[in-house]
Order: sequence, then C-alpha cells, then structure tokens
Amino acid sequence: MPPIQIVIKRIILSLLLGLVIGVILNEVTFLFLRDTARAPKVVELVIPNGTAERVARGETPPTIPDSMKFVIGDTLLVKNEDIADHELGPLWIPAGTSASLLLDTVQAYSYTCSFQPGKYFGLDVHEALTFGTRVYGILYSGIPLGGLIALYALVMPVKKKEEK
Repeated sequence: MPPIQIVIKRIILSLLLGLVIGVILNEVTFLFLRDTARAPKVVELVIPNGTAERVARGETPPTIPDSMKFVIGDTLLVKNEDIADHELGPLWIPAGTSASLLLDTVQAYSYTCSFQPGKYFGLDVHEALTFGTRVYGILYSGIPLGGLIALYALVMPVKKKEEK
C-alpha cells in the first residue's frame, strides 16, 4: 500500500490534468462558437433596391444571407430599401420602412420570406456564451475526467526506488 502522501499527490495531479484537458477541449470548442459569445444587440438586415425583381427572376440578392445566427435578446431590424413591400414571418415591411423582431427564445425559426427565391429564411437563436457558461463547461468536463484519471492512477502500482 503506497503512503498517503503519494495517493494525495496522485489525486491532485490527476484532477489538475483533467482540468487542463477540460480547458483545452472547451476553449477549442469556443473558437467555433465565438459569434454567440457576445451581449445581445440590434442586428440590421437591409433589403436593397431591386430585390423583388431579382427574386422574381429566381436570383438570390447578393447582400442577403440565406440564414442568420442570433443570441437571446437580439433584435432583428429589417430595413426595406426596395420599391416593393416585403414579408419576413410575422413582419410586414412596406417599401421604404423598417420593422423589428425581438428574439427572446432559443429556437431555430424558418420564416416565410418574400426576399428569398426559396421563400424561406432561417433564424437560429442560441443562448449567449458568457464567461460563466465557459467555466461551467470546463468544470463539468474537467472534474469528471480528472476523477477518472485519479482512479486509473490509484490502481497503478507505485514504482519502488532501487537501492544501489
């Protein structure tokens, strides 16, 4: 049976290793989700002049994306600079005006849309990634992983020092 100091040292080192691996995994994942790591804001979508004509020809307006990502609390502000009235889900946007939509629920919306040739527009609403959610992710992955490493370290035999 190894001395208690060696057991404690193995447990502490295992938990630290688990946390380091948790930090690495979570921060690499965060690199892919940076667009949702922000405070809510007003996101503007402009419908340029000539959009109705392009859509009638089956063309996608070059400045309008097929879908957009948001965080809870964002407001989508749609400005219609076209000569025709347009629709986006619950919004009716007459020519030369604007309308806004508060996005306050985590959901993937697929709204009917008059300024896309496919007649649909996707809105993905996510929870904002905050410092707190990043720390939770590190702790929820790092501590269990460190515990598993500690279990493995405890079943490994202690190498005895050879005397000369």
